[in-house]
Amino acid sequence: MRVLLADDHALFRAGLATLLKAWGLDVVSQAGTGEEAIARARELHPDLIFMDINMPNLNGLEATRAIKAESPDVKVVILTVSDDEQDLFEAIKSGAEGYLLKNLREEEFAALVSRIQHGEPVMSPGLAKRLLHEFARLRAEPHRLEEEVGLTDREHQVLDQVARGATNKEIAAALYISQNTVNYHMKNILSKLHLRNRAQVVAWALEHGFARKQGG
Repeated sequence: MRVLLADDHALFRAGLATLLKAWGLDVVSQAGTGEEAIARARELHPDLIFMDINMPNLNGLEATRAIKAESPDVKVVILTVSDDEQDLFEAIKSGAEGYLLKNLREEEFAALVSRIQHGEPVMSPGLAKRLLHEFARLRAEPHRLEEEVGLTDREHQVLDQVARGATNKEIAAALYISQNTVNYHMKNILSKLHLRNRAQVVAWALEHGFARKQGG
């Protein structure tokens, strides 16, 4: 996996690069500003960007929106000291596949990086509840029920598994279908819910109490 690091602290970037390289990831470049992150992403097409929020001029959230607009397949994971609910909410709305705090222990971070490599959304412990609270706070209209967006029975089942944090492999095993079929259903779910990535699907499903309603 080719990785770009975007953070305005050179020493932090150097330490993170050393750690990721030790785990077998290819750190292709580093950026100290949002503008540099956009330029490096455009030039190098990395698979993954670890993005800080607080950077000079253009911040990480603005850079994330710009990068995802140009290259939606590039995974962006916010890595920050900010545990502010608004930053978290804006990051997910901007298309980020994860939101991690810099106070993670090394073993926690290693486990989350492994999940990223397998295409799973990641979030520091305790932040999921904050995300759901922020969704509820900003809610302006009554929620759409999942039936109203036309999900099939199988898509309901996949959505339930996603809300529980299951990987595509685990979903395939639980529902006795292939991973390709899971991918197909996930694409349909994204389209029908007008969402951009798996992290937003998880937030939507949990916000609607989907897993609780389906399975307790």
